[in-house]
Amino acid sequence: MDNMLLVKKIAELKKKKNAIILAHFYQTSDIQDMADFVGDSLALAQQAEKTDADIIVFAGVHFMAETAKALNPNSKVLLPDLEAGCSLAESAPADKFKDFLDEHPGHKVISYINCTAALKTMTDIVCTSSNAVQIVESYDKEQKIIFGPDKNLGDYINKITGRNMVLWNGTCEVHDILEAEKIVEMKIQNPEAKLVAHPECAPAVLELADYVGSTSGILNFTANSDNQNFIVATESGILHQMQKQSPNKKFIIVPSDETCSCNDCPYMKLITMQKIYDCLLNETNEITLTEDVISKSLIPINRMLEISRKHKII
Repeated sequence: MDNMLLVKKIAELKKKKNAIILAHFYQTSDIQDMADFVGDSLALAQQAEKTDADIIVFAGVHFMAETAKALNPNSKVLLPDLEAGCSLAESAPADKFKDFLDEHPGHKVISYINCTAALKTMTDIVCTSSNAVQIVESYDKEQKIIFGPDKNLGDYINKITGRNMVLWNGTCEVHDILEAEKIVEMKIQNPEAKLVAHPECAPAVLELADYVGSTSGILNFTANSDNQNFIVATESGILHQMQKQSPNKKFIIVPSDETCSCNDCPYMKLITMQKIYDCLLNETNEITLTEDVISKSLIPINRMLEISRKHKII
């Protein structure tokens, strides 16, 4: 079935079943254009919280669908491909993270949203890259903090807040693979271009950046900047929204390797239009969480959303 027909069939099913499709910026352009809402992790969580849809089809990865289920337990949450995981979330198994917490008593725990629901149950408050600074600064300077699972984001937040949080040793394979040496070459070849980078990138990359921010932050920066050329150090799916917002600007994605391959998240790209249609048609690949996990993981998620509302972070 071609994409145009799939889009039509999906629209019919959404209306019939009172369903909504939420998609992350790292999805392919056709899925982004078809979705009811496209956003970064924070915006998707906010949308999942307020929707009254009976079915949420999550075009993203597993931890995002889990968050949606926790925020909207009465909705049926479907993930088009259950293999759509996350290297960062998988770098922090709940049992090993628990051992890590036991080694550091007296610490508050801030977990990046890119983690499993099980890990969130051990967390005092969740954050995203959009609100991490505000979350960290909601604690007194004297408060000891553990931050996980992304050490690059944690290191970046430590530097800009003056904190000394204990960091779990996890990374995102999509961002951590980007090399400063390659970016220096690109900056030499494109001296007029500004480098924008996601804080999951390695410290050496962030040191080179003209702007460091979340996915939505990067989009806002490039849309509002007078500059016409940008080197982009994050997942390639973001280019679609960049080009839609600023069709006359030039965006150069930092490649993942020496072959200049696009920097794609292999998990995000498991989601296809056909899989979205199939799971909505058959209501398969449902995300389920126990009542205990939902209640315990909701506490830190809701704390995050409250601080985001307070600071008007959307």
